[in-house]
Amino acid sequence: MSVQLMPPFNLTSSTPATFILAGIPGMEKSHIWISIPFCSMYLAALLGNGALLFVVSTEQSLHQPMYLLLSMLAVTDLMLSTTTVPKMLALFWFSAGEISFGACLTQVFFLHFASSAESMILMAMAFDRFVAICYPLRYAAVLTQSAIAKTGLVILLRSFCIIFPCVFLLKRLPFCGHNVIPHTYCEHMGIARLACADISVNIVYGLAMPVAAAVLDVVLIAVSYILILQALFRLPSRTARCKAFNTCVSHVCVIFLFYIPVFFTVLTHRFGQEIPHHVHILLANLYILFPPLLNPIVYGVRMRQIKEKFMKVFLCSSVHFLQG
Repeated sequence: MSVQLMPPFNLTSSTPATFILAGIPGMEKSHIWISIPFCSMYLAALLGNGALLFVVSTEQSLHQPMYLLLSMLAVTDLMLSTTTVPKMLALFWFSAGEISFGACLTQVFFLHFASSAESMILMAMAFDRFVAICYPLRYAAVLTQSAIAKTGLVILLRSFCIIFPCVFLLKRLPFCGHNVIPHTYCEHMGIARLACADISVNIVYGLAMPVAAAVLDVVLIAVSYILILQALFRLPSRTARCKAFNTCVSHVCVIFLFYIPVFFTVLTHRFGQEIPHHVHILLANLYILFPPLLNPIVYGVRMRQIKEKFMKVFLCSSVHFLQG
């Protein structure tokens, strides 16, 4: 009489012991080659955001609202990429696609949490520019370090309140043995589609709440910049207009870098059924890599203070290294 081994999960139960990340369907043979640019972009994002945080933290003159918000953005970018990319590279290099149910839910939470937080940080940065240009004399009184700290707390609370229900909605689903995720990382709808139950609530909440929050942020950002443009046109001198406009260019670039991939990914995911699945996966991966990679570059190139302080810190570090 043979002994039948128990499966790794109960087919009538709710939770598989592990999920299997399948990578990019149809491109398995290219995983190694795809990993090269992905790894390069991730390392560049770590270096750029790490350098930005180091410069802002070590330079007292940069402890101002705009740079503190920029530091929040850098931390969020690091969370967004580090939540997913290391596991993705392990999958590409070592075929290590197995991930526990708890780790998968953790990845879902921090991925969507970082995305929601980044959206609200961009809104806060738009408000910073609005006050600086439209009410310059009140800037120091309105945007104090205490106000920035409270803004950071609100960002954390809102992002948590939006994303935590997604984790709860996933935990209640039965999976009936389905545990292969055709993706490079765990995300809410990718897991929900494996369930052998009605996922209408997951679909409605997963689309409605994050998109509604992002649309609200975009509307408030747009209102801020309409008011900023009106204020710019009222400035008497062309030099003053150009100077004020240049302070906004970097932020506008970062807004487009974040929101265009977000909305494009959502729209193609929901309505682009004819688009091959591997294209969806590649777009989703670029979404978590491009903003963290390009944000420090945009701010480093466009903002004179960041460039000057970075060169100062870099030169001082080099001198200390050579003297030591």
